[in-house]
Amino acid sequence: MRRLSQAEFGDLAYGVMRCLFEIHNEMGRFFDEKIYKRDLAHRFPGVQLEVPVEVRHESFSKTYYLDVLVADGGVFEFKAAEAIVPKHRAQALNYLHLAELGHGKLVNLRPEQVEHEFVNTTLTREDRLRFGIESARWDVCVPGAERFREVLAALLRDWGACLELPLYEEAVTHFFGGEARVVTEVEVRTPDHTLGHQKMRLVAPRVAFTLTALGEDSGSFETHARRLLRHTDLEAILWADLGLKCVTFTTMC
Repeated sequence: MRRLSQAEFGDLAYGVMRCLFEIHNEMGRFFDEKIYKRDLAHRFPGVQLEVPVEVRHESFSKTYYLDVLVADGGVFEFKAAEAIVPKHRAQALNYLHLAELGHGKLVNLRPEQVEHEFVNTTLTREDRLRFGIESARWDVCVPGAERFREVLAALLRDWGACLELPLYEEAVTHFFGGEARVVTEVEVRTPDHTLGHQKMRLVAPRVAFTLTALGEDSGSFETHARRLLRHTDLEAILWADLGLKCVTFTTMC
């Protein structure tokens, strides 16, 4: 793959979108996204479909697939949805970071008029590796805490920050024994009643972990996380907030 300039991607996107408008006008809006992608590949030069991008760290690996890669550097993420929503933008941005590319485009072919928008990032992998670690409120005496911090810090030093949270979560789960061992039913109760059970990820008996990317807007999250803690039999929640410049580790007991 090659990192296109903004001007190069702009010219490429203009040609791709003109072709997609023609496809949409001819075929309508009710097909699955794979149909539109395949038709684009027949009509437009340099189109690759479902291009794999593999992420590895020691024994963990996960493969993502770019919907459409054009000219070895233009990412086009296809949707057939009611509308483009924030999680679609986050997904496209995650793909750009994984592939170390700067420019992509979201295309939604389900509406009456094709919906499309640019997704761009100036961040390189080197930028995403320049983070500090804040652990003033971290209790290493909590079971699993030190191992949790070591595992997550190693992942971040390898991959960098700003990838999607489920990737880090899945990798941490892997290194603590996998889904079968980590995902646990935790009892939820009030002072008078047991209300049921909820699945949470545990690194040790009665010690859960959670990942966020909130930055300065973390106060409300902590308030509600502590309420959750009070209504379960958990002893602690290990919380890591993953920012671009700072990763903050907090122990809530």
